Amino acid sequence: MAKKREKGKSFPPQWQALWAERLIAWHRVAGRRTLPWHTRDPYRIWLSEVMLQQTQVPTVIPYYERFVATWPTVEALAAAPLEAVLAAWSGLGYYARARNLHRAAQQIVRAWGGTWPRDPDAWAQLPGVGRSTAAAICAFAFGTRAAILDGNVERVLVRLFGIATPLPDTAVKRQLWQIAEALLPESPTAMPEYTQAQMDLGALVCTRGIPNCAYCPVAQWCTAYAVGIAAALPQRKARAPVPEIDWTLRAYRCGTRYWWVQRPNQGIWGGLWALPHADEPPPPGSWQRASSEALPAHRLTHRRLRITIEEWTTPAHLCYDCESSTQGRWATAREALAWGLPRPLAAWAETRAVS
Repeated sequence: MAKKREKGKSFPPQWQALWAERLIAWHRVAGRRTLPWHTRDPYRIWLSEVMLQQTQVPTVIPYYERFVATWPTVEALAAAPLEAVLAAWSGLGYYARARNLHRAAQQIVRAWGGTWPRDPDAWAQLPGVGRSTAAAICAFAFGTRAAILDGNVERVLVRLFGIATPLPDTAVKRQLWQIAEALLPESPTAMPEYTQAQMDLGALVCTRGIPNCAYCPVAQWCTAYAVGIAAALPQRKARAPVPEIDWTLRAYRCGTRYWWVQRPNQGIWGGLWALPHADEPPPPGSWQRASSEALPAHRLTHRRLRITIEEWTTPAHLCYDCESSTQGRWATAREALAWGLPRPLAAWAETRAVS
């Protein structure tokens, strides 16, 4: 186990240089080295970094592999219909990321013409790409000396310096960026592995909850470890209770087909196809309520949905009058599943899928 040091004791003069060296050496032995996006291809790195925003690695891997198989280049992604991109993204959550990804691909093709910039500031101008994501892309693809500050790195630095101020905090965020920049290795050739090592340290050792300090390559310099408060950091400001929203959706059924509408780009399930809300106008026809079903509660980013699906039917002799229009589509549950439905509706549709 690493030796503890006294609280407040200054770091040795060589600490900054040793930091990157120690992380890289640890990563070569214990880090993740076979993730599918470990490449120097800017397109694939960018795709993975967007998918990994607020989403765990095991969840992302199958989505990433399907995306690159379907759209192996940024030109292919830019030319794809948005609806197809949203369908491929279905279940990954945070659907604004998919819309931003598609819009950014078109912007890349139009403005960059296949020449990838090495400057994080240029990448940060793309929809859905912030400062840390832009830095990670450039570090991995080009060896650009740019600091990252994702959730894993933030947690490592907060514990390293024993920062007890509850997060989020603007002044602390600024301080952490300054620290991250000061710790960068001098050699650009070290940047890809150094950047991954930081991420892996937070993901594998300096984890949420109880960190594995005994296996940490830099525990001897860690203030939180020295005073025994690593598990208590970072502190977070108290969050407001998650609001619960009651949603009633209507499954208008005509024979084996249901009426589907596309959600607005802004808001819950933006851009995806779904059953219409009870407040929305029904499709043309004479409708009678047949049944009602409550789905398991569904957690979104900042709210919780309690969904009830009412099934409405129309007399059999009117079924053949049902036609799709600009307001919606008629399709079986199996057909709709191919479009990429929101997760709770996909589960519901699976129980009603017919040939």
